[in-house]
Amino acid sequence: MIRVEHLCKSYKLSSKQKQEMGKKDKTIMAVSDVTFSCSPGRIFTLLGPNGAGKTTTLRILATMLKPTSGNAMVAGFDTVKEPQRVRERIGFLTGSTALYERLTPQEIVKYYAQLHNMDKNTFIERKKMLFDLLGINEFASQRIAKLSTGMKQKVSIARTMIHDPQVIIFDEPTVGLDVITARNIIQMIRNCKKEGKTVIFSTHIMGEVSLLSDDLAIIHNGRLLYNNTFENFLKQMQSKSIEDEFIRIVEGEA
Repeated sequence: MIRVEHLCKSYKLSSKQKQEMGKKDKTIMAVSDVTFSCSPGRIFTLLGPNGAGKTTTLRILATMLKPTSGNAMVAGFDTVKEPQRVRERIGFLTGSTALYERLTPQEIVKYYAQLHNMDKNTFIERKKMLFDLLGINEFASQRIAKLSTGMKQKVSIARTMIHDPQVIIFDEPTVGLDVITARNIIQMIRNCKKEGKTVIFSTHIMGEVSLLSDDLAIIHNGRLLYNNTFENFLKQMQSKSIEDEFIRIVEGEA
């Protein structure tokens, strides 16, 4: 379960940043009064253009950032007051998290399993399942520095999922992946739903919104413009396609 209440995150701007961005204020609101909840066994999609506040929101949930005000609860724990408890229960994937280039996929995934105190047999079973699903076996012993962007993304996903987290936070999980692997990731997310896990993910691919969403939030300029079930979104659409409806909502608030 994820519960976010009146979440705000602001950043101070330097004089140069103010000039470059054409801002007069000393601060910028990356997230402004955001409230939503994600339930177990449902997939929550966070949709928005670049710079909308998606990644900032997800990083707060993952305890990588502290909110300026408001609060976020993940699996019953406050992200600011009990960050370690939150980290033990989540898997967080973001494209900006680097991998240790001198290690191999095998070594990285084993390291993260050890961080979560996984027993040997469970680790072997989980690793086999993930490596088979993602097609990692063929390069499992190569150093990360020699891998392509898509290969690195696969390793990041395996690292995220190795400890079988109850809450999964995906920031554009299929970026850089081939069509077959992307489809496998979609299926993995669906399996997480069937297992009763809480899943929140951001994406810019409208097809993924249709395939996965139980609940949908549209964020723009740090504010939520829509927050309801995906079923209700479809019922209330005033445009012919999901993409056109998304653009209509975002441009209406510009």
